[in-house]
Order: sequence, then structure tokens, then C-alpha cells
Amino acid sequence: MALSAAAGCGTGEMHSETRPNVIIVMTDDQGYGDVGFHGNDLIRTPNLDSFANDHIEFTRFYVCPTCAPTRAGLMTGRYHHRTGVMGTMSGEALIDPHELTIASLLSQNGYQCGIFGKWHLGDNYPRRPVDMGFDEALVHLAGGLSQPSCPPGAGYDDPAHWAKHNYVVPSDLPHWVSSNNYYDPILKHNGESQQYEGYCTDIFFDAAIEYIGEHRHEPFFVYLPLNAPHAPEIVSETYLEPYRAMGLDDQTARCYAMITNIDDNFGRLQNSLQEYGLSGNTILVFMCDNGQLGRRYTDGLRGGKATFYESGIRTPFVFSWPDRFPGSRKSNSLAANIDILPTIADACGLVIPGERIIDGISLMPVVRSGGVGNEDRALFFQGNHGLPEPYNHCAVVTPRYKLIDGKELYDLPDDPSEKNDLAGEYPAVVESLREKYEAWFADACASGRMTYQHIWVGTDRENPVRLTRQDWRGERSRFVRTDTHGWWDLDVRRGGHYDVAITFPEVSKSGTLHVMFGDVRESAGVSIGDTSCQLGPMTIPAGPATLEAWLDYGDGKTGVTDATVLFASD
Repeated sequence: MALSAAAGCGTGEMHSETRPNVIIVMTDDQGYGDVGFHGNDLIRTPNLDSFANDHIEFTRFYVCPTCAPTRAGLMTGRYHHRTGVMGTMSGEALIDPHELTIASLLSQNGYQCGIFGKWHLGDNYPRRPVDMGFDEALVHLAGGLSQPSCPPGAGYDDPAHWAKHNYVVPSDLPHWVSSNNYYDPILKHNGESQQYEGYCTDIFFDAAIEYIGEHRHEPFFVYLPLNAPHAPEIVSETYLEPYRAMGLDDQTARCYAMITNIDDNFGRLQNSLQEYGLSGNTILVFMCDNGQLGRRYTDGLRGGKATFYESGIRTPFVFSWPDRFPGSRKSNSLAANIDILPTIADACGLVIPGERIIDGISLMPVVRSGGVGNEDRALFFQGNHGLPEPYNHCAVVTPRYKLIDGKELYDLPDDPSEKNDLAGEYPAVVESLREKYEAWFADACASGRMTYQHIWVGTDRENPVRLTRQDWRGERSRFVRTDTHGWWDLDVRRGGHYDVAITFPEVSKSGTLHVMFGDVRESAGVSIGDTSCQLGPMTIPAGPATLEAWLDYGDGKTGVTDATVLFASD
């Protein structure tokens, strides 16, 4: 049930000096079974296990099956379909810049807000973290380190770099991986590129802990959305060797090693809060963005990342606020990523402003009641690529039943492994859930609510603007293929003269570079050894436009690496 913000969310009665600090730690591609406290006797997560055993665990916590949709719902309290975010790439991971985020809400109420890790809701103004409520942002670009959105960094082909950091590159390193490494990565610090020394997870925790120390005398929100253990699975041999010794396959060993590194860092974070005297009045959350990628322990749950079976969308979620809720408990009440914003608002005594539909609910009543509540709730999921299509890759989850794609029905309390499809036995239940889904779809997805977001160019806040394969669109725009091509949807905020610089893989034979910017087309010859070319100035009017660039060697289009658009003059 959607909640109108006009009705209020939170009491608004808590005085600022008693408001809790808030920390959310979220990992990437860590599944329900990738922790010791869910029965995995191979993985080593002592700090997370202790945290879960000592505090409040929601055992039926749901997220989206992939990265950016989960993050959009977490940040806004709304189903991601309302926010402009549809998927993870191809122009589908751009949030509507008018959305209210947790950081915006908290910063408007006196909180200092920092993000350290993976944003994945837009790399360009006005969608960057620093544009959406965060005063401090240390992040990588788009979907992950080593993806094509990232700038060139310390390469994976340098043995000296391996030796320096004691790691070995996997033999099956994905072919889409760029040279920006998990070690010594180039990151964006408050919008500016900077190279850092060390391992990415350590770097993000170091920065977060430093930020906490700087702001320990005022309320703060720290968002730690890590890129680990997302592929490529790069980690020190020190962490990896114990798992190799168990005889695990290489991918599982690497994932577990990365998670143990996360666990060590989580322990460092807890110790820092203790040292600063902040543990009691700090809300600390641990969660994951979607299910595991790959075949490994799932505590009996079916599926994985990108599926709507339990191991694709049900993930660990632990909540602590020791001053207010000491002791441990478990709740099997339905909860989801969309509940985090209203929960934080409620806990901090804030009212969400405006006539804004909030799909999530505060979990504080469940926490206060000892873990009971939400018996009549239904959660909805939609995950097809592109604009939503009814019954295409979707699910409805209630306390008892799950309906997948409108045709598979499972009784979750009796059959958590989803082995027995009951659709034929309970047609009335199927019909009831289909009716709920269709009403939700009409409200949240249909009627023109979902449109592709456009990247802004021509502003003073970001000029030039770099466009990458991560955000281009088209049937062949998938960034994991080096021979694909696509276009970018742009919002030209200021009409005038624009220069466009294009980069591309080193040319092996002469050809022609073509650039189509709105209605303006320009071409230039490229020669063997070329890797870039600049065209312009092009006179482009304000308004929506597409930008497409491709190389032609006489045998069809070949995509480029990225494009940089510079507003030159009126």
C-alpha cells in the first residue's frame, strides 16, 4: 500500500540532540547464504555473525534482483519504477533528479551526509551524489570498478602491480573489464577524479571512518554501498589462500575471500564507533543489494541474481540501535529496500515533505513490537529490461505466497526452496495475486510514468560531460560487448556551439568516424593507430537530442568507447 507523504511519515517529535546517527552498509552481489549466520560453515564472517546474533534481523527482507533498482528504492522509499530507474545499464540506471533521497531529507534536517562506494544512479550532473543530498562523496562510476564507465587506471596486465598488492588475476577475467583496478583505483571525490592507494573496500571504509571521526559531534548519515564482492573477483592472496585450501572452486573462493575482507572492515567500523562513544545512539544497518551471482551455498533457497526466486531477491538485513533496542531478536515480517527511507525518517523524528507517494513503510513499529507486524502486506517486483511490460519478469510476494510472472505460485513458509508450483491447485489465489499485481502495475509502471531519463549537457555545474558505454541505448548497446554501438539520450540545457571528443579502440585500418548530434552530422577520417578524434563546433539548439558516434570501416558500424561533450560558446 502506497503512503502519501501528506499524511506524515515519522512523528516529528524527537529533538535534534537525541537524533541517532545512521550508517547503512550494503554489499554488492552477496547472497542470503553468503554469511555464517545463515548456516554457511565454510565462509568466515565472525563480525557479521556476531552483529546479527546480537541485534535485530529481518529474515524475510526483499530487494530487487539487480543493483540500480535496489539502490533507487532504498534511496527514495519508492518502487524504482517511479524514479526513472529501470535496470543497470543502457540508459536504464539514471534516477530522476527531482527525487527526494534519504541524504536530501537528512541534510535538510541538519545531518552531515557522506557516501563511500557505489552510487549507480547516474554519473553526471544533476544525478551525482553531490547533487542529491551528499556533502561528501567518494565513489566509483556507474555499475562497478573495472566496468567501461571507469577511467583507465592501474591495469590487470601488470605483474609488478600484482606483486605489490599480493593478488592474482582470475584466469577467466570478463572481457568487458576495463583497466581501472580494485587496487589503486581511480575514484571520484566530490566530482573530481583522483587515484587512491590500496584495495577498494579498505579505501571506502577508511574514508567512512575518517568522516565519522570528523563529524562525531553532530548527527551524520554514512552510506557505505560497496562494490565487493561483485565481479571481477579481485582480492589479496592473504584472504584467498584459506578458501583455496578448502578445495572450493576459484569463483566461490574469491567471493568468500572478498566477503571476509568486508567482515574485517565491518569490525573496524564497529570498533571506531565504540572508540568515539557513538555505538549506542547510532543506527547501523547491514544489507545486500541482490542475490549471489554464481552457484554456491544459499541455505536451500532457489535462484540467484537477476531471478525472482528467493535467493535472487531475499537477502540478509540486520538493524541495530543499542540505546533504544538492546538485545537480539528475529522478525519474519515482510520488509524491503523501499522501507529504509520511511524507517529512518520515523527513527529520526522527521516528516517527509510534499505530496510524495512513499511505497515503503516504517519498520519501527515492528522493531518496537518485538518483531511482529505487516501480516497483510504485499510486495511487488518488475525487472524486464526496457520499459515495463506486464507479467514480463515480475513477482508478487505476500507473507504466505509468491506469484512469479503471473503463473508460478509457491507457499513460502511451507516451501522456502520453491520446489512445488501450486498454481494448478489454487487458481483463486493466483487470480487474487494477479489482480493485486495489475492494480500495482497500473499505478507504478503504466500510464507514462516510466520514461528514459536524459543526460544533461551544457550546464555550468558540469562542463564538459563524459558519456560512456554504460549509459548508451539501442538494441546492440550492451556495454559487455566491445563490438556494439548505441546512442545517448541528452537534454541540451543551453543552445550553442558544442565540441565533441570521441575515444575508441586503437584503429587497425583506415576508416571514418561519424558523429550525429541532434540533426547535425559530422565525419572525420581515422588512421591506423588513432584512439581519439575531436569534431566541432556543432551548433545545437536547447532541448532533447540524441548523440550517436560510430566507426565505419566499410563493413558496418563499430561502437566507440566514450564521448565528451563540451559547451564551447553561445
